[in-house]
Amino acid sequence: MKLELGQGESIINSWTLVYTPPTGGVYNGKLTVTNKRLIYDAKFDVSAQGIVDEVLYVKSGSEAYIVIPKEKIKSVEAKKSFFSKKAILTLDNGQQHVFSYGMLNIDPVVNAINQQ
Repeated sequence: MKLELGQGESIINSWTLVYTPPTGGVYNGKLTVTNKRLIYDAKFDVSAQGIVDEVLYVKSGSEAYIVIPKEKIKSVEAKKSFFSKKAILTLDNGQQHVFSYGMLNIDPVVNAINQQ
């Protein structure tokens, strides 16, 4: 994934996570967190546009991503059980987006999302 960063934008970190959009489904891909947005690359095809708000779906050439601007994130919650660690994002429109890291520590992901 070749990311084009905006002016003043820098990458904080990236993780391979499982993404569950508000409409359901489960996708495996790479989440990159910058100081301004979250970019999820699951090698979506064009039909994936229907799984999220069209504002969050970005197509660049043959690549397609889910992009969540940090200013749209109302809250981030870490939900942990022994076998499952998740970051649950609630956006300003009430939608919840879930990123799962399996049994691995989700705290670095949550901290990166909260970092400006």
